[in-house]
Amino acid sequence: MRYFPERIQSWNAQVDKHRGSLLNYIIFLRITPFLPNWFINMTSPVIGVPIFPFVFGTFIGVAPPSLLAIQAGGTLHTLTSASDAVSPLQFVLLIALGFVSMIPVAFKHFFRQKLDRSVDCLELARIFLFLSASVDI
Repeated sequence: MRYFPERIQSWNAQVDKHRGSLLNYIIFLRITPFLPNWFINMTSPVIGVPIFPFVFGTFIGVAPPSLLAIQAGGTLHTLTSASDAVSPLQFVLLIALGFVSMIPVAFKHFFRQKLDRSVDCLELARIFLFLSASVDI
């Protein structure tokens, strides 16, 4: 906290803002090759990521890249060229799996907006009913 306190506070605010979807974010960060795992391991406790989403998201999110590494090792055993072991299709697959892990977050955001709109409509209906009940015809 001594180094970069403003940045840590902004990341803490982001964690608090997305507290309900942290598991999906951790899975996304673990599957996709955007951030190194050591960085995620070091920053998660500093910015207040709870232990359950961190551990469970790591458990689920590390498996796909590990399976690809195992597959690459198996094919390396039979190949003569190291460049054939990892294909662009495997990286596309990892990125696709990362986006699939974010689908629940998108649905939650979409339905929250719909729910907020319906709550606004219900509030307007209550106001209208209150006003119409108070007016004698």
